[in-house]
This record gives sequence, structure tokens and C-alpha cells, in this order.
Amino acid sequence: MKDTRRRPVQYFSEEYLARCRDMRTEEVLDFLEGFRLLHGGPRPASRLISLKVPEDLLAAFRRRCRLEGMRYQTQIKRLMADWLLGSGKSGTGT
Repeated sequence: MKDTRRRPVQYFSEEYLARCRDMRTEEVLDFLEGFRLLHGGPRPASRLISLKVPEDLLAAFRRRCRLEGMRYQTQIKRLMADWLLGSGKSGTGT
């Protein structure tokens, strides 16, 4: 059955649009390839995991996500994907 939930409308600033217009062809292709790898084809199955996180860190993370209007688990997955694609900082700490 097709997902009929409505997606929010995205609004872009003039600065963002100007930056996009100035992107080199290689930058556009890199973005599109990353998007295809993350969102192309059917959605992969998700797995429930257990993760120990310090309570104060989790509370602060959830609070910031709520203030920015995003779901905190979705933001965790975005951070993981960004890190895998090399756009996140390469930390080695635990």
C-alpha cells in the first residue's frame, strides 16, 4: 500500500539557493550519488538496537531536536549516515 502521509514543505533561504546555483558539476553529482545511495530503491528493514547513552547527553540531544522540530531517532540516523558518507567528523572516541 502506498504511503499517503503528507510531507512538510521545505523552504530555502536566498543564500542557500545562491550557493546551490554556484555548485560545480562534481559537487552536484556527489550530492545526487549520496542521495541515491541513502534513498534509492525500497526502504531497507530496520533493526531494533539497545544503546547505552548518558542520561544528560540524551536529554540534551532530545531537547535540541524538539526545539529544532525533528525526531531525535531520525537525527541519530542522519548523523550515522553523514558519518558514513564522510561529511561528519571522523571521531574515534567512544
